[in-house]
Amino acid sequence: MDTRGCGVVVLAGGRGSRLGGVVKPGLAVGGRTMLSRVLDATAGWSPRVVVGPDAVPLPEGVFRTVESPPGGGPVAGAAAGLSTLVEAAPEAGLVVLLAGDLPLLGADAVAALITAVRGTSDVDGACFVDPDGRRQLLCGVWRVAALAGSLAGIEADRGDVAGASMRALFAGLRVLEMSWDGAGAPPWFDCDTEEDLRRAETWVSRES
Repeated sequence: MDTRGCGVVVLAGGRGSRLGGVVKPGLAVGGRTMLSRVLDATAGWSPRVVVGPDAVPLPEGVFRTVESPPGGGPVAGAAAGLSTLVEAAPEAGLVVLLAGDLPLLGADAVAALITAVRGTSDVDGACFVDPDGRRQLLCGVWRVAALAGSLAGIEADRGDVAGASMRALFAGLRVLEMSWDGAGAPPWFDCDTEEDLRRAETWVSRES
């Protein structure tokens, strides 16, 4: 697959309140941190930007930024990450926007999203939808111009993107909803609780 013109933003600043306040992406599943698994799934794409604290180690070549203010929520994180991505690669037309706690994400799922968006000019992006019909907005691919325009609209309306909802960020965008037809565990599965971590460990052990 042609990897030009597509960068990656990973939101890794969650406080993990239901996991004792730890930085969730730094927790291990199958012997590797969830963030490292997300970065492995996006290894072919550049630039890659992680929005998160210094406590989360990053491999060489991955950019780091933080949302303003720290703890300002996922929309603020998306804004900070997109700004860093565009500064590093002004020509980027697509951005893979991901949560940092997706231990089951694979390169095949990322490729499927990118292929879907590249295959039509009628959408602003694509994300997976779970069996209950819920959009997994932090497991998607978006046109940079459309996402930047939505962020600018929120800032104009509210004066700031901090604290804005993800639903508001994507409300005006044309979204291609994709089900996961591949083998294995759902790529959008995130880990908010100890039970989630145990389920992820089970899936990883089955696929190893």
